[in-house]
Amino acid sequence: MVKLTEGRGKELFRKYGVPVPSGTVVSTAPDAEQAVRSGKVPLPCVVKAQVLAGGRGKGGAVRFATTPEEARAAAAAILGATFQGETVREVLLEEKATIVRELYVSFALDRGARLPVLMVSARGGVEVESVGDVDIDRQPVEPFPGLAAFQRRRAARVLGLSGALGADLDRLLGNLYRLFDREDAELVEVNPLAVVGEHLLALDAKVIIEDDASFRHPEYAAIHDDRTELEEIAREKEIAFVQLDGNIGVIANGAGLTMATLDVLKEFGGAPGVFLDLGGTDDPQKVTEAFLLMAKAKPHAVFLNIFGGVTRCDTVAKGLVAALGTVPASERFPLVARIRGNNEAEGIAILRAAGVASVPDLRESAQLVVAAAKGAA
Repeated sequence: MVKLTEGRGKELFRKYGVPVPSGTVVSTAPDAEQAVRSGKVPLPCVVKAQVLAGGRGKGGAVRFATTPEEARAAAAAILGATFQGETVREVLLEEKATIVRELYVSFALDRGARLPVLMVSARGGVEVESVGDVDIDRQPVEPFPGLAAFQRRRAARVLGLSGALGADLDRLLGNLYRLFDREDAELVEVNPLAVVGEHLLALDAKVIIEDDASFRHPEYAAIHDDRTELEEIAREKEIAFVQLDGNIGVIANGAGLTMATLDVLKEFGGAPGVFLDLGGTDDPQKVTEAFLLMAKAKPHAVFLNIFGGVTRCDTVAKGLVAALGTVPASERFPLVARIRGNNEAEGIAILRAAGVASVPDLRESAQLVVAAAKGAA
């Protein structure tokens, strides 16, 4: 998936006729001041960190300015800072709106129903996860007829909008659905959708594009705001690699086993920091490359949890031992392995010959790696 920052999302909103405040994205504090002085951004304005993490307002990544100098100072305070693990490289400056009400609107792909779903709530401006189901209205949208007029009218009733505001919502929903459909999105979310005077204004934009449709959208190929440097390298090597906030590296094969491994580590007080899914590879070289990527993330300990089906246990063991030989002694970390299945005995023998602990029980091996990570910390 391709996650767009708020600024990029609002560029799409403008393209499809969804109303947003006047604003621009800059990458330096002097540019922020100039954007205000030139009139591109009216005062008072909001200065927002362009990161994908939520909770920016509470975390100090959103500031306000009433003069060009204040805009520069706000941008300088935000740019270069780290917010929930992301370094802020850009800020969005936009006109501050006088809000009457805050609403919630989104189109999301419901994979169970295999349909887009229109979701609206009169409780906008808060995390949607904190809103009870009773306060969220959901309407599945059939793809061939598209968003129907009666669905827009129902959304207006739920949100308590009529007259000019109801007509605004009707146009906005139509344009948002066109964006969702034509850009092959998984999610298009406006939170909050604000009532400003007699009009509606999208004060935030969350857009996620389905990357399986990337052949239709080459313009998104260069966007990787949601990936770290190591994740970008892994993507180029076609390795499933995700960095989290913890200190334990996880190497597993298959999404189900990988997620179960993360769960059992959390159960014993561990904090997964990187997980790497080997999938069904039977290539020792790919295992070596994957492990070296893991080493660059500098985990305090690594848990190797492999079920040998398509992937042979001895293949993984050979690749792992080859990688260990290239990691400098000063950068090594505790490693606990659990390998079961195809060529299990051969794999265990290879690992033990290299001095790697191999424990067959999942819970016992998870406890060992959690203790090792805490010891390293």
